[in-house]
Amino acid sequence: MAETEIDAIRKLLSSKPRPVGWAERRARLDEVGSLWPVADDVKCESVDCGGMRVEWSLAPGSDPSRVLLFFHGGGYCSGSILSHRRMVTEAGRAARIRTLAIEYRRAPEHPYPAAHDDAMAAWRFLQSHGIAADRIAIGGDSAGGNLSLSLIHRLRAAGEPLPACVWLVSPWTDLTMSGATLETKDAIDPIIHKTYLDELAEAYGPASMDRKDPLISPLFANFCGFPPVLIQVGSAETLLSDATRLAEAAGSADVDVTLEIWPHMIHAWPVWNAGLEDGRRALAKAGEFIGGRVH
Repeated sequence: MAETEIDAIRKLLSSKPRPVGWAERRARLDEVGSLWPVADDVKCESVDCGGMRVEWSLAPGSDPSRVLLFFHGGGYCSGSILSHRRMVTEAGRAARIRTLAIEYRRAPEHPYPAAHDDAMAAWRFLQSHGIAADRIAIGGDSAGGNLSLSLIHRLRAAGEPLPACVWLVSPWTDLTMSGATLETKDAIDPIIHKTYLDELAEAYGPASMDRKDPLISPLFANFCGFPPVLIQVGSAETLLSDATRLAEAAGSADVDVTLEIWPHMIHAWPVWNAGLEDGRRALAKAGEFIGGRVH
């Protein structure tokens, strides 16, 4: 039987022993995430945002006055602009808008709420450039999806205008780790396992932290008034329950929610879109969703 594209990605991810230390984990995610470089026609520009590195990207034909603010995944402990650059830039191309990716501070060196403060700083950065909330989409994968929802929660609590929409890929929404698929999908998920998530959560916040706090586990938030949400998740993920329960919670609060469960796909599969047709299709769907909602 011929090897499928997702089989090839699985082989890539398992080609070396799972790294242990934080530096090794970060280096490995940067390595596998940046295997395919950014397309030659995309313009990237690194700038400073109050001491935090952020990166603009713009594909030909995209509108620079509309922005996708993207938060990378990596369990709050790894991941970077580099590891997610191909995914972010192609998402911008699909939505025909500019993107802003941020290098938020990571745990355990910078635990909660450092990443949240950096997310808010990036939002303020866009505002300082005269970009209104309804011209901004927020997006993220895994922990970046968690951060996206938490930023909207903070904005809503402050009575501020909200982004036009939010795009979530394989979001990690429940740091209490109560999702049923953490067990039922454990044998087929090549990346995310409960013991790993426990370690990430402990690095991210102190032991005394209430993991049901909506800013920590947005699954338990009140979603009334949230903007439209697109959730994309793979059927082969231990975090599948985090996505499906999120869709139910948001939908029950009358939020416009679209949930897509992609057969055979693994955690954050659009990262490898250059070598994965389903990754490109997912980004095309996300681009259609974002482009139809950002004014």
